[in-house]
Amino acid sequence: MVKKEEVRSIVWIDNKVKMIDQRKLPLKEEYIICDDYKCVAKAIKSMVIRGAPAIGVAAAYGFALAGLSSKAKTSRAFLDDLKVAHSHLSKARPTAVNLFWALSRMMNIAISNMDIDINKLKDRLIKEATIIEREDIAINEKIGQYGSSLFNKKVSVLTHCNTGALATGGYGTALGIVRSLNKQGKIKRVWVDETRPFLQGARLTAYELKKEGIEHILITDNMAGYFINKGDVDTVLVGADRIVANGDTANKIGTYSLAVLAKENKVPFYVVAPTSTIDMNINSGGDIPIEERDRREVLFVGESQIAPSTTKVKNPAFDITPARYITAIVTELGVINPPYDINLKKNYYKIKETKHKF
Repeated sequence: MVKKEEVRSIVWIDNKVKMIDQRKLPLKEEYIICDDYKCVAKAIKSMVIRGAPAIGVAAAYGFALAGLSSKAKTSRAFLDDLKVAHSHLSKARPTAVNLFWALSRMMNIAISNMDIDINKLKDRLIKEATIIEREDIAINEKIGQYGSSLFNKKVSVLTHCNTGALATGGYGTALGIVRSLNKQGKIKRVWVDETRPFLQGARLTAYELKKEGIEHILITDNMAGYFINKGDVDTVLVGADRIVANGDTANKIGTYSLAVLAKENKVPFYVVAPTSTIDMNINSGGDIPIEERDRREVLFVGESQIAPSTTKVKNPAFDITPARYITAIVTELGVINPPYDINLKKNYYKIKETKHKF
């Protein structure tokens, strides 16, 4: 029996944020400790921590650190300090809506409690960030329950990028469903896309599955169609960085290609994400801002250069999967089926009613 080890992407300890440096995995398990919000913003931007839900948790803790370090003597000055931190953190990465959701929630807590003592408000912000982290874990476990109920027999799953405990407060979204399926004895194997150019599948998903003792096989991204067409893949499970009102979904670059391949080969394609990833303020995927990252990520693998330095490079971090390719969207409130423009709106009101009470 393989001993399972807990993976945590982020923890609050001694009024500091401790994050495992995901850039160093799986070869080294090193940690970065932040005691101010600028350090957290840099960690988000530089991919020390990544994955939409984890980015939201990190942003919340970064906001709490901003409150903790403020020297303001009046409520108005304190709020001004928080606004500066909010602006700085919100620029860390543009695509993952969880970042903005978490910052908005933290700011609302600050504004609604401006009449209390500043030191008590600082404690209240820390408490709220901790609640966001704990809720995320509970939400992911609920997602795992709903997602695993979609399958009544053993399945082979194809994943893309990393959607496990490292990408969240804990447990995982799409990989959380894999964990739930594995507990129920319903996993044959997991096909792990390497996920170029940052290799989150090879470095992080394989790392997590190894720790969990779950059967998995690593493949390059351009092998996915071969194995899907052969009938070796029963379902595709991916995460999301933003789901908009019509169901179009932004996720790690390469997701769109998988969705098309799955549709062509009649393989179910599920998007798995918490409701905080749903952005009802954007009507279609064409309006989602797509982050363009450093050309070095394409020119190099690790420290090894693989193309001439003068080569022109495009490096969008995400692509858009149109709603028509998505079999269903799995959230902590259940499985949302098409038509998404109707059913996401219904669930949006349900979200506001539940207020994430887990």
